[in-house]
Amino acid sequence: MKIKDMFPDERPRERLRTRGAKALSSAELLAVLLGSGIGGKSAMEVAQELVSLCEGRLTLLAAMPLERLMSLKGVGEARALLISAAMELGRRSFEENAILDKKAVTSPKVAYTLMIPHLKGLDHEECWVIYLNSSNFILGKEMIHTGSMEMVLLDTGRILKKAIEKQCTYIILVHNHPGGDCTPSKADITQTDRLRTALRAVEITLLDHIVVADGSFFSFSDDSRTVMG
Repeated sequence: MKIKDMFPDERPRERLRTRGAKALSSAELLAVLLGSGIGGKSAMEVAQELVSLCEGRLTLLAAMPLERLMSLKGVGEARALLISAAMELGRRSFEENAILDKKAVTSPKVAYTLMIPHLKGLDHEECWVIYLNSSNFILGKEMIHTGSMEMVLLDTGRILKKAIEKQCTYIILVHNHPGGDCTPSKADITQTDRLRTALRAVEITLLDHIVVADGSFFSFSDDSRTVMG
């Protein structure tokens, strides 16, 4: 249905004003971002096509390359940039809440929950580092490397430098496997051992290395074959 054919109080902007953002569907929120239609399609129709393209999963929309968004009919460069910016603000808000809540990262599950919004749905590997103080509270986290669909190579020296700059006591390494299998590869194990040894030299502990798939994760610290510490 075109927005102009809706009753005034059912239009996305009006519903946002009177009921708040939580009352709107994902398609309605996207329609508000898009602002207007194009090429004979309303903003709502374009938004619904975006939601359908991403199978209703905003994580897939957030992970969609900017060039892909720009190429979609009814989106274009300006709107693609707007959508990308909105998704990034959402991710940063989630990150700030996690840090401000002052919840210690006390288990692999906590680390997985913290990182899955960043890594879910990606078509390539990314490696992130979570920096912790002596009480396991988060000092910060950042994406340290990005790679291909099959692997990411760690720059041990760069991670070491960043860890020292943060004056952290512990770090947790997290990276994703886009294929859906969270089992660590031989390269994952080798690079983890190398990083752990390098960190020990400056009295920083690699607390865990977590390999993330969309619905599961592998923790080096929980697995008897990959002793951490």
